[in-house]
Amino acid sequence: MIYLDSAATSFQKPPQVLRAFVKTLGEASSPGRGAHRPAMRAADAMLDMREDASAFFHFKDPERVVMTMNATHALNIAVRSLVRKGGRAVVSAYEHNAVIRPLHACGAEIDPAGGRAFDSEELLRSFREKLPGAALAVCTHVSNVFGYILPIREIAALCRENGVPLIVDASQSAGVLPLDAEELQADYIAMPGHKSLLGVPGSGLLLCGASAEPLLFGGSGSDSLSREMPPYLPDRLEAGTQNAPAASALSEGIRFIRRHGREHIEAHEKSLCRHMVELLHGKDGIELFLAPDESEQSGVLSLRITGRDCEEVASRLAADEICVRSGLHCAPLAHKSVGTLESGTVRLSFSPFNTHGEIEKAAAKLIKII
Repeated sequence: MIYLDSAATSFQKPPQVLRAFVKTLGEASSPGRGAHRPAMRAADAMLDMREDASAFFHFKDPERVVMTMNATHALNIAVRSLVRKGGRAVVSAYEHNAVIRPLHACGAEIDPAGGRAFDSEELLRSFREKLPGAALAVCTHVSNVFGYILPIREIAALCRENGVPLIVDASQSAGVLPLDAEELQADYIAMPGHKSLLGVPGSGLLLCGASAEPLLFGGSGSDSLSREMPPYLPDRLEAGTQNAPAASALSEGIRFIRRHGREHIEAHEKSLCRHMVELLHGKDGIELFLAPDESEQSGVLSLRITGRDCEEVASRLAADEICVRSGLHCAPLAHKSVGTLESGTVRLSFSPFNTHGEIEKAAAKLIKII
C-alpha cells in the first residue's frame, strides 16, 4: 500500500508511538483522580505531554497546554471564548469548516480576507484593510487543500498592531513547519495530534495564550465543591477523564520529530511533493495547483484530470492500493479561490515515511488513468 493521505491522518506511525499508547493503556487509569499508582502514571503521562509540547512550540507555560479530542474541538473552544453574536471575524480565504461552522453557529459576521489563489501580498493587503474594528481573526497556517503556506508571522504582527485577538489553525503545520508560539503571540493555537505530530486519532492540543471559556462542563478532579468549572488551566477546559494513552503517544510523536529533526522532515516532504510535480508537470490532461513560490508549498499537492471525476480518480487509485483524498476536503472557501468548487480536487499528501519510489509508482498510475 502507498499511503498519500497524511493531511487527513498520519497512518504510518513510529513504533515507539504505538508502544507508548499500549503501555499506558495497560498501566494507567484516570489522571488527577487519585494518589494510587495507576492514577499517578496517568497524571505523569499528561504532564510529560504538556512539557514536551510546550518545549517543542516554544510556549512558556505547560499548564496552558490543553488536551482536546482533535483540532476541531480546540478551535471550538477558542472561537467560543472570543466570539459574541454579531462580532466580525476576519478569516483567510482558505479556512476549513472547523473554523467556519463554529463562527457561523456563534452568530459571527464572517469576513474572508484575500481571495486570489496563492497571492500572499493580496492576502496581507486584505487583512490590513479588514482588521481595524474586527472582534477577532482566524487564520490557518497551511491550506489543507493546496498545501499553500500562508504568511502567518506577518498576519500575527498585523493582529498585534490592531489589537485584534488571533486564533491560528495549525492543523497542517504542527510538527512539520516552524511554529513558534512565543514569536506569534497568538491568543490560541489549535492543532491535531494525529497528523504531522504522529500521535493517534482522538487527540489534539490548544495552546492558550489567553483566558478561555469551557466548551464542556463536568468533573475535573479539582474544586469538586464548586458548581463552576475551575478558574485555572488546564482543568477549566478539560472536563471529564482525559486520554492518557493518547497523551503518551503524542509525547513520543513529538520526541520522534525532535530526534529526526523537524527541518529534515519538512525538507523530505517538500522533496517528495517536488518529485511528484516534476513527474506530472506538462502531462496533457493533468492540472496541478501550486503556489508560484516553491517556499510557499508544503508537502501537499492538489490536482485534477481533465474529463475525469475526482472521486472516480481516487477510487481507481484506491483499487491499486494508493490512498489519496478527493472532493472538497471540508474547505469550500479554498476551492472557491481557485475555481474548483464544482469539481473538487484529488489531494496527495506526504509524510516522513513515504519514499521517492512510491512517488514514482503513484505518478505512473495517474498518468495511466489519463
